[in-house]
Amino acid sequence: MTELRNVEQEIDQFRVRLIVAALVVLCCFGLLLARLFTLQVIKFDELTTQAENNRIAVVPIVPNRGLIVDRNGVVLADNYSAYTLEITRSQLEDDLEQVIDQLGEVIEIQSRDRRRFKRLMGDSKSFESIPIRTKLSDEEVARFTAQRYRFPGVEIKARLFRNYPYGELGGHVLGYIGRINQREKDDMADWSDEDQANYRGTDVIGKLGIEQSYERDLHGTTGFEEVETSAGGHPVRRLRSEPATPGNTVRLSIDIKLQALIEELFGTRRGALVAIDPRNGEVLAFVSKPGFDPNLFVGGIDQDSWKELNESLDKPMLNRALRGTYPPGSTYKPFMAMAALVTGKRTAGQVIYDNGFFMFGNHRFRSHGDGGLGAVDMTRSIVQSSNVYYYGLANDMGVDLIHDQMDLYSFGRKTGIDLEGESTGDLPSTEWKRNKYKRPEQKRWYAGETISLGIGQGYNNFTMTQLASAMATLVSGGQRFEPRVVREIENVVTRERRTVSSHAVSPLDLKPEHVAVIRRAMHGVTQTGTSTRVFAGAPYQSGGKTGTAQAVGIRQNEKYNASKLADYQRDHSLYTAFAPLDEPRIALAVIVENAGFGAEAAAPIARRVLDYVISGVYPTPEDIAIVQKGHGSAPIGAGLPVASVPLPPTRAAGVDAESTAASAAASALVFPASAASAASAPASAPGPAAPPTPAGPAPAVTTAPTAPTRPFRWVPRRMPDPVPPAPVAGASRSTP
Repeated sequence: MTELRNVEQEIDQFRVRLIVAALVVLCCFGLLLARLFTLQVIKFDELTTQAENNRIAVVPIVPNRGLIVDRNGVVLADNYSAYTLEITRSQLEDDLEQVIDQLGEVIEIQSRDRRRFKRLMGDSKSFESIPIRTKLSDEEVARFTAQRYRFPGVEIKARLFRNYPYGELGGHVLGYIGRINQREKDDMADWSDEDQANYRGTDVIGKLGIEQSYERDLHGTTGFEEVETSAGGHPVRRLRSEPATPGNTVRLSIDIKLQALIEELFGTRRGALVAIDPRNGEVLAFVSKPGFDPNLFVGGIDQDSWKELNESLDKPMLNRALRGTYPPGSTYKPFMAMAALVTGKRTAGQVIYDNGFFMFGNHRFRSHGDGGLGAVDMTRSIVQSSNVYYYGLANDMGVDLIHDQMDLYSFGRKTGIDLEGESTGDLPSTEWKRNKYKRPEQKRWYAGETISLGIGQGYNNFTMTQLASAMATLVSGGQRFEPRVVREIENVVTRERRTVSSHAVSPLDLKPEHVAVIRRAMHGVTQTGTSTRVFAGAPYQSGGKTGTAQAVGIRQNEKYNASKLADYQRDHSLYTAFAPLDEPRIALAVIVENAGFGAEAAAPIARRVLDYVISGVYPTPEDIAIVQKGHGSAPIGAGLPVASVPLPPTRAAGVDAESTAASAAASALVFPASAASAASAPASAPGPAAPPTPAGPAPAVTTAPTAPTRPFRWVPRRMPDPVPPAPVAGASRSTP
C-alpha cells in the first residue's frame, strides 16, 4: 500500500516549530539581558554597596570617657584599661554552664562572677558578649590564649573601666556608670539617628549624679575603623579609620578636700550638708551620709554588695542632700520673719509676750523649756528661738499667705540644680492638701494645722538643697540662682572651656533694711543665742540658726525624752549659716539625723566648714574626733592651714573595690601635715569666687599620689524598721 505524504504541509509545520523555538530562545535571551541590565545598571549602586559591606566591616571605636575633676583640678573620676573574659551565648557549641565550668579550670571564676553574669544576661541579647571575668592578669590572659581553641564563643577583650580614686568620697555627687539595661535601650530608640550612632559599641552609661546629668559631655564621640574581611569574616587589612574623640573634662565647683573634711566630721552618723556661694550659685560642698563606693558598680555590682546597699535601713543609696526631705524646724523662723516684714504682719520692733505656750482652741502648743521668754521682738525671737512668737505669726498669716511667701525661695519645688532626681518636698497650702489626699475629710485644711507651720513643723518637708539655696537668697538680699555643681566643661581636643554659669532667676524685691534685720538677728544667734559656745572665738562674723525637728510626734501632755526613744525616733539636728556677715561668700544647711539639739550636732560641723572657707583653717584630728561624737563646741587647738593638709589617699586603678572594703573602716580622711605631701596638694579653700578661667590651654590636672591606704567605707547598722506614728495636732515641738 503506498503512503501518500503532503510535503508542503510538513514543511509548513516545521517552519512553525522553528519560529516558535526561535521565539522561545529570543525570550530567554531577552530575560537574561533584562536581568543583566537590572543587575549591572539599575541596581549597580545598591549591589556594589552590599558587596562592599560583605567585604568591609565597620567596627566602632568607643571613646575614652571624660574626666571629672574638682574646682582645683584634682581628678575624681578617670579611666583605666583592662582585659575581660567575655561570652557570646549565640556562638557557644556546648551548654553555657558546662562552658563556664570548663573556663573555671583555666581561669578562676568565683561565685560572685557567676551571679553577676546571670544578672547581666537579663539585660542583654544572646548575640551580645557578656563579661564573665573582668580585670584579668597577664598570666590569666596567657593561660586562656593557649587554650582558646577549646572555647568557641569565648574571647578576651580589652575594655576601659571607670575608676573613682577616692572611693566613697563624693559618691553621691559623682554618681556611677553601669551597663546599659533594656529600659535605657528602649529610651535610646527615641534618640536621633546621630545620637544612636554615637553609642554604637558603648556598653555603659551614667546612672546617677554627674555621670548621669552630664552623660553627653562625658561620653565623647565614637570613632570607626573600616576593615577588609575574608569570606570567613576574618580581618585582612585596615582600609581607613577615624579615631574616637574623648569625652570632655567636667570641672566641678566642689572642693574635694572640703568635701572630705565634712564627710569625716559626720563619721558614721546619717545626714546631709549643702554649701552654696550666694554670689553665683556655685555649690562648694554636697554631702550625703552614709555614702557608697561607685567602684562597686564598675563592671557590674555583685549580688551581696547590692543587697547590703539596697536593704540597709540606713539607706546609703539615698541622696539625702537631693532627695531626703525633712521638717526644717526653727531654721524656718528667719524666713517667717522676713515674710512678716514683707507682708506687714509684723514690724521689727513689735513686741510679743512669750509665756511659754500658745493656745488655739483647746490645743496647747508648747514652747521649748518649762518657762516663757517674756517680751520678745523680732530679733530676740530669732536669737532665743521663740516658738510662741511664730505660732502667733503663722496664725495671723494663714497657710496660703505663708505658702506664697515661701514659694519665692524655692521651698516645695525644684531649685533647678544640675543634678537629676531632685525632690520637690512639701510646702503646704489649701490647694496642696486638696491634691495630696483622697478622702474628703483629709482634703480639708483645718486652722489648727497652720500653727505648727510657723516653727517649721507640720506638713513642712524640704531638702537640704532647698534650705541652703533659700538661705543664700535670703542673706544675699534676694539675689537668686539655680545652684550649679559643675563649674566649666573643657574640650580635651581644642582646650576650649565653656563656663557653666548658674542661671540667674529674677531677684526678690527685699528691702535692704529688712535684710539687715534678719542678718543682725542671725548674727546674734552666734553671739548671745543658741550657738554662742560653738562660734566662740571665731575670727569672722557670721550668722546662723539652730533647728531641731521632730522625727515622730508626741502627745500633747507628754514631754520629749531622748533617752527613752530609739535612735531613729529622736529629733533631727539642723543648722543654717552664712559668712561673712556683710558680704556672704557661703551659705549652708546641714542636718544630722536623730542627733538632737541643733547646737550640739549640726552647728559644730557648720563652724568647721566656715573656718575652712573663710579663714583657711583645717581642724585638728582631736577636734574632729569630738565633733564626730556630737560633743563639739568651739574648735580645739589652733587648727592647720588648709594648704598644708594633704589630700586623702587614693585607691589604685583596677583594685577590686570589694576586696578592699573589709579593712576600709580603719582608714581616716584626716592626715598629719607633711612638707612633701603639702607640696603636691593644691590650695583648696574656695575663698572669694575666682573669675571664669579664660579659654586656652588647660593647666595640668592634679591628682593625689596613689597610696596603699584603703578608703573609708560605711558599715551598715541593723535595726528594726518601725513605722513612726503620725504627728498629733497641737503636739508640735521645736527646740532652738
